[in-house]
Amino acid sequence: MFEVVIGLEVHAQLNTKTKIFCSCATSFGEEPNINVCPTCLALPGALPVLNEEAVKKAIFFGKAVNATINKKSVFNRKNYFYPDLPKAYQISQFDIPIVENGELFINVNGENKRIGITRAHLEEDAGKNIHESNFSKVDLNRAGTPLLEIVSEPELRSSDEAVAYLKKLHSIIRFLDISDANMQEGSFRCDANVSIRPKGDTKLYTRVEIKNLNSFRFIQKAIDYEVKRQSEAWEDGTYEKEVVQETRLFDTSSLTTRSMRGKEEAAEYRYFPDPDLLPVLLKDEFLELKIPELPDEKKKRYMQELGIKESDAEVLISSLEMSRFFENLIAQNLNAKLCVNWLNTELMGLLKGELTIENSPVDAQKLGNLIKRIEEGVISAKAGKEVLAYVFENTEISIDEAIDKLGLKQVSDDSAIEVVIEKILNENADKVTEYKSGKDKLFGFFVGQVMKEGKGAFNPAKVNEILKSKLG
Repeated sequence: MFEVVIGLEVHAQLNTKTKIFCSCATSFGEEPNINVCPTCLALPGALPVLNEEAVKKAIFFGKAVNATINKKSVFNRKNYFYPDLPKAYQISQFDIPIVENGELFINVNGENKRIGITRAHLEEDAGKNIHESNFSKVDLNRAGTPLLEIVSEPELRSSDEAVAYLKKLHSIIRFLDISDANMQEGSFRCDANVSIRPKGDTKLYTRVEIKNLNSFRFIQKAIDYEVKRQSEAWEDGTYEKEVVQETRLFDTSSLTTRSMRGKEEAAEYRYFPDPDLLPVLLKDEFLELKIPELPDEKKKRYMQELGIKESDAEVLISSLEMSRFFENLIAQNLNAKLCVNWLNTELMGLLKGELTIENSPVDAQKLGNLIKRIEEGVISAKAGKEVLAYVFENTEISIDEAIDKLGLKQVSDDSAIEVVIEKILNENADKVTEYKSGKDKLFGFFVGQVMKEGKGAFNPAKVNEILKSKLG
């Protein structure tokens, strides 16, 4: 039996407006080589200037994972040649990163586990190689984009734990609003270091790095495949030949990993302090920065202050957009539990395909208006579902217009309801007598008959109130 050893390196692209060492824009999807300047093109004489916002966002992350934030950190040159790296070195942090010794807690199969975070350091991104037929092109728009590289301890023991860790990390980064963490656009991507060892062994064996994984599903598939490949090599005696320290890529079509290149050792990068950048010395005001409320804190507050069930609270913190939607709902002075039901069950039940809470045809203000009309007794909860479905398809219609158009407004006029109640009681004089002699359960019968006669348009609270008075 083998034990799996996994360490993850996550690159989160920080959502600053400009690059880390120059004033070029970081906008995504521009024409190739538009957002470039002498600094990110590495032209002679161009010098880097550190982006203060990138430093603040790194500090935010450090605070969120209970890490040590170093008052002094240093930028280094990491030397290696790639076509999409004009300088032939990357400005990164090596021996003194801005953040180190953090922690993150995950829950897998009902068990809580602490995962250590070795470090989180600032660095610049490289550009992008575009390969077409017999030639390649380089787009340097991304070169110099600020990255926060987050390195975990090798304490993850399964692909399930790895995905749980990444989802928690992704959520924290989104709630901190330091990155959009869009995996499809590459602003949250992961390298997975995977090895195996016999159960009970404490030695770390040869690890393989799987590069540039950008979906939770593919991360899990890649790790599972690599564990299977290494286990089979160990069992058939080819481990030393087949499992070498290297970088591998994951093929999303065949769901297999394949060799990309031999893994360079850190010593080969020839790190040394960048002579163009002074050490980063943090002022006390930077260390005192307040971070936004994190997912776990929100969940606890929703449960303790609003009385929301844990399972519902989990849904509400499942994304930053979901949490914001809910917060915008309850800001309208609505019943929190009613908001949870209409958001988690009714609205989410309508969101299918490409529709998400972020681009929902019904926003928080409109859903809030619907809940208000239910609370006010203007419509019933049953009618509310019909109204929601209607405005979901007809986005230009307001809640009140939809209620009028569908004819779902409840009758709350006492005199109109009294006429029907008198009629039902006269037609069921024998049951009235039984009720007055102690058969209290017949009250539900009378309510049902009145609501049926009113064709569902009567306000149930009014019906109950007047019936009790008449039967009193």
